[in-house]
Amino acid sequence: MAVANERNIRHLSLEEITDYFESIGEKKFRAKQVYEWLWQKHAHSFADMTNLSKELRQKLGDSFTLPALAVDATQYSADGTVKSRFRTHEGHLVEGVLIPTDDRKTACVSSQIGCSLSCKFCATGYIDRKRNLNYDEIYDEVVLINQQSERVYEKKLTNIVFMGMGEPLLNYRNVLKAIEKITSPDGLGMSPRRITVSTAGVAKQIKQLGDDEVRFKLALSLHAANDEKRHEIMPINDSNDIKSLIEALNYFYKKTGNEITFEYILFKDFNDSLKDADELIKIYRQVPADLINIIEYNPIDMAKFQKPDEVVTDKFMAYLEKNRVNARLRRSRGKDIDAACGQLANKEGQI
Repeated sequence: MAVANERNIRHLSLEEITDYFESIGEKKFRAKQVYEWLWQKHAHSFADMTNLSKELRQKLGDSFTLPALAVDATQYSADGTVKSRFRTHEGHLVEGVLIPTDDRKTACVSSQIGCSLSCKFCATGYIDRKRNLNYDEIYDEVVLINQQSERVYEKKLTNIVFMGMGEPLLNYRNVLKAIEKITSPDGLGMSPRRITVSTAGVAKQIKQLGDDEVRFKLALSLHAANDEKRHEIMPINDSNDIKSLIEALNYFYKKTGNEITFEYILFKDFNDSLKDADELIKIYRQVPADLINIIEYNPIDMAKFQKPDEVVTDKFMAYLEKNRVNARLRRSRGKDIDAACGQLANKEGQI
């Protein structure tokens, strides 16, 4: 049986915190003060709550826990990218990245500790999934990266992408709850239109996003435009083939009208031919997608893949453009610190 002080106070609503204060004979307004410390002032311990008496802070500590994510180590790339390794209260490690451009400061956040999908090109896919991140831990990631952005670049975050470690739609409830807090006036107050959730393709959960009428953007990590090739690099395609994903994306769009993007990493001699481009165009035309992000491959030790020659990449892009496809070549950031797409792996000795 759980004891009282095992309850995480951030998993309580304002109403539940109010009930607690009333039960110990305290004024109701104290609940609002505590709630502000938790979600707006970003207190990481009860000791931080300086407008409460020491006695009251002690009572809170006896009744609740306040486990918070902490920055364990930080790396700075030559291109301005900042990678952080965060440590959970029980010692698990997870990574997040601050990606700066002239007009944007983007947080790339993780949703799971490790990943269960085993995509062959992704370093995280070679790490066993330890557990899902709780919504308050995901919120902490964003808060800590935002603080870095303000410190290093004197600007707040403008965008958030769920493209770090793990599959967001396999941690559905926590990801949606985290976004609810991030977009709430009681939290960070960020517009949901500035948030993109990227999925390797869980058709059932993509439809659920539509039913829940979410307001954020969706990106599908496609990376191969036929089932045979996609299965080879992404085992999830076994149970979520391209046809089912096309159907789910159309359902999502019909329900929400939200922006959809395809993500497509180019691998040398695997998915970089003009025939591959043709197959990609056919999928693009079956979905109301806004954009295809063509992504440079970032090598990892565990995989055999290579980046195509520039000439091949240019031909691929030109072919898409010629066929009136809205495509953008996304140059990798943070490669020198293993912070680029597909490289997050909690390398203990390299941070």
